[in-house]
Amino acid sequence: MNTIKIAIAGIGNCASSLLQGIEYYKHRESKDAIGLMHWDIGDYKPYDIEIAAAFDIDKRKVGKDISEAIFGLPNCTTIFCESVPKTGVTVAMGPILDGFSEHMRDYEDQYTFMLSDEREPSKEECIDILKKSGAHILLNYVPVGSERAAKFYAECALVAGIGFINNMPVFIASDPEWATRFEEQGVPIIGDDIKSQLGATIVHRVLTNLFKKRGVKLERTYQLNTGGNTDFLNMLNRNRLLSKRESKTEAVQSQLFEKRLKKENIHIGPSDWVAWQKDNKVCFIRMEGKLFGDVPMNLELRLSVEDSPNSGGVVIDAIRCCKIALDRGKGGILYSPSAYFMKHPPKQFTDDEAFGLTEDFIQGKRQD
Repeated sequence: MNTIKIAIAGIGNCASSLLQGIEYYKHRESKDAIGLMHWDIGDYKPYDIEIAAAFDIDKRKVGKDISEAIFGLPNCTTIFCESVPKTGVTVAMGPILDGFSEHMRDYEDQYTFMLSDEREPSKEECIDILKKSGAHILLNYVPVGSERAAKFYAECALVAGIGFINNMPVFIASDPEWATRFEEQGVPIIGDDIKSQLGATIVHRVLTNLFKKRGVKLERTYQLNTGGNTDFLNMLNRNRLLSKRESKTEAVQSQLFEKRLKKENIHIGPSDWVAWQKDNKVCFIRMEGKLFGDVPMNLELRLSVEDSPNSGGVVIDAIRCCKIALDRGKGGILYSPSAYFMKHPPKQFTDDEAFGLTEDFIQGKRQD
């Protein structure tokens, strides 16, 4: 059996949805597998992915089998697969670095991280865990704004010689220096900042592209998001939002090409934390423009989605694309999967273009 072994840094809601999903699709057939863009990628099915190693900093998760840890507080995402069998993989203590924002100490335990008092590991110890686990790919799920932590795990993947998927808005794949390092080491990387299956960014991008194709001049737009998970709570610290806002804004601006909006005419990003929403994310989009004869128009949209499952199917595809790159001996940036799966890839395309390029990559028609 072909198996893809993954390691995960950050066992939050997204990791919970991903691992639930891997188990969930073991009991589905391709004909009724709702929620996946691909059933097969190469020789790999969704359930051919297995967890090999995990890192976290919350004392309610460290030291536990990951099958238990994914349901521990402060995780609050929908449980759609209650019976995730024990894996034998214990969540290891990771380095805290900038993975914890001090403002989160002011909230009740059920909403925030509770730091473990376990000794923080060295880089060498984390690399050793990755090597001994046999992991092929490391997934980065550390909190938004954790730049030092994200780069720590990217470094670990490089030294361990395993693929890296950067699901968070710290710019690694889209940073030329990091990209060069992955290229030189022959290690594949997909990044940065995962797009949801049908979330705020992909909807906003498609509508922006539609305006352009239909000859409507987009003059101003906003995207406001609220949610009740630890991601939104963490982002109440506005200092941690710089890369997130840049990532989400660039994802939309890139669809306007040479007619980009001035900064004052575009506002995109997380807006507030609403505890009772839990993992549900509510997005409000407004777009104002002009039609034929300079006649004004506007569009308003409200989108409500369960945030973490919304990225699970995309990550399952990213994992399999990264593995077929490893199988082919392809290192460095995977441009096509990055453009299709990520908000802030090294090269931006329209989503239709990125889809076609990714299909060609999967079928081996392009090496990227």
